[in-house]
Amino acid sequence: MILQMKKFTKTVEDFVCAHCGATVMGNGYTNHCPKCLWSRHVDNNPGDRAAICGGMMEPISAEPDRGGYIITHKCQKCGKTIRQHTSENDDIDEIVKISSNPDFIFGK
Repeated sequence: MILQMKKFTKTVEDFVCAHCGATVMGNGYTNHCPKCLWSRHVDNNPGDRAAICGGMMEPISAEPDRGGYIITHKCQKCGKTIRQHTSENDDIDEIVKISSNPDFIFGK
């Protein structure tokens, strides 16, 4: 018998951003700071809080997607990359800044 892991767990949590110090009100889908767009490597699957890494996830790029953006985060500790949708309250100036990241565009 093969057990299937749940792919998404809605976890409502407020937090203080470890990168910029902003207080973030979570809604169960919040996966990054809306002010600086940084995240933490805490999940194996969205919301499960099962990752042992705990590293800071740097937003390294953003690309347009169906009326919003998808942010690519890279863990500064283990190197894992994940892609996440933006939220309506994310700072558009930060999204624009990382969407033109030349290091990501040219594969550095």
